Amino acid sequence: MKIVFHGQNARMFRPGFDDLLAGSHDIREVSDALDGPGEREAFAAADVIIGVRFTDALPRPERLRLYHAPAAGTDAIDTAALPEGAALCNCFGHEDAIAEYVMAALLARHVPLADADARLRRGDWRYWSGSPHGPRTELSGTTVGLLGFGHIGRTIARRARAFGMGVTAANRSPVPPSEPVDAAFTFDRLEAFMASADAIVVSLPLVPDTTGIVDARLLAAMRPDAVILNVGRGPVIDEAALYAALRERRIAGAVIDTWYTYPGGAEPAPLPSRLPFHDLDNVVMTPHMSGWTAGTIRRRRDTMAANVNRLETGGALVNRLR
Repeated sequence: MKIVFHGQNARMFRPGFDDLLAGSHDIREVSDALDGPGEREAFAAADVIIGVRFTDALPRPERLRLYHAPAAGTDAIDTAALPEGAALCNCFGHEDAIAEYVMAALLARHVPLADADARLRRGDWRYWSGSPHGPRTELSGTTVGLLGFGHIGRTIARRARAFGMGVTAANRSPVPPSEPVDAAFTFDRLEAFMASADAIVVSLPLVPDTTGIVDARLLAAMRPDAVILNVGRGPVIDEAALYAALRERRIAGAVIDTWYTYPGGAEPAPLPSRLPFHDLDNVVMTPHMSGWTAGTIRRRRDTMAANVNRLETGGALVNRLR
């Protein structure tokens, strides 16, 4: 089969990929712009494309049998533009990494290692045991609310339980009673859910029904000392409503990893929002890094190679979306 890795993101999964394949294949790496010699022709002739973006502006791969996203999100893939009969699959494998990111972000609010270090270097013993100014808060005994209870939400729930946290969840489908959740909410009770926790973690995918679902009304339902973390997709939380809630300190803070503006050809290093989140002191900003680890890359590579092997032998594809 002719296999094409399309773009910089996809190429990250190439090392070691060939060794996992059962057969011999013609594998080509092409640029995002498809502007190298023979790249458009290779794309159009592909049986399998690994990439994160597909539109009708790209060459049409009439022989395409499988388009495989090396990520969970497929919102940049126009499924209507894919040739009829081509399967679409995605990958997970990022849930452990994102759960670690979330727990690190939550712990940082209760265990001020960086601030204690900076102070002690100046001779400031603020956090010294016995100091009236020193006692810190603890993560144990607080509650995390998980908006979305898929791979990411379930993994965070288990980590949170290990730290002695309470767990609530809101999901489109019912949360199984076997999961470590104290209370589960349906989407018609999101205001009650938002009020149920000290930290809300958003891990929803971006689809029409979730775009802007966390709006001013839901942010107003949060506890005033609560924080919100977004590790799903930026536009799931209304941009202007979130900025206003943080600027006016109606909630305590936010940890934002997924954004509203991303680097592109015209702007390779933009700020991540049209609004000045970077001027706020109650926001931790990271560049969509929560799931990007060597382990995630390895697990997703293995999934994609296994699906290529299944495609060749006629086996059922995993994580098939169409």
